[in-house]
Amino acid sequence: MEASNDSKALSQFRRNPWPFQTTFETPLNDLERFVSVFFSVHQPIESGCVTIDDYVFEPKTLNAFLAKQSVSERITHGVSLKAEGQQEVETLLCATLADWIDFLFIPSPKRFAIYADHDEYITFYANTKGNLSKIVSILLEKGFKKVDDWERG
Repeated sequence: MEASNDSKALSQFRRNPWPFQTTFETPLNDLERFVSVFFSVHQPIESGCVTIDDYVFEPKTLNAFLAKQSVSERITHGVSLKAEGQQEVETLLCATLADWIDFLFIPSPKRFAIYADHDEYITFYANTKGNLSKIVSILLEKGFKKVDDWERG
């Protein structure tokens, strides 16, 4: 696990968001299954980077996860956390989603991206309709709730 400060990632993504997007409700009581379901579509996930935008409450779950990883970086705007290997990436993403944090997530390979917010919405982005429709289809099939008529600006 690596931590760095990279607020450029957020501003670059805001200026040039990927063209296709769909938003779902973040299922706080079912995060592990939720993450594993959408990761299953684009395996393997080699690494992933979470870039913090903002948070409402102290990110206790994420801070506990980082302490276990011996990462002492303070969680603030622009802090990027890079995990290696699918298991560590899934655990990082679950820990970040569990706290009311606004963040950008980009996996490697870059088949999709996520922007999640403290209002418990998670927006999936992709550069192709096919990459996005794979995620949307499996999430709907598994019973997760899509937010209709929502577009993140």
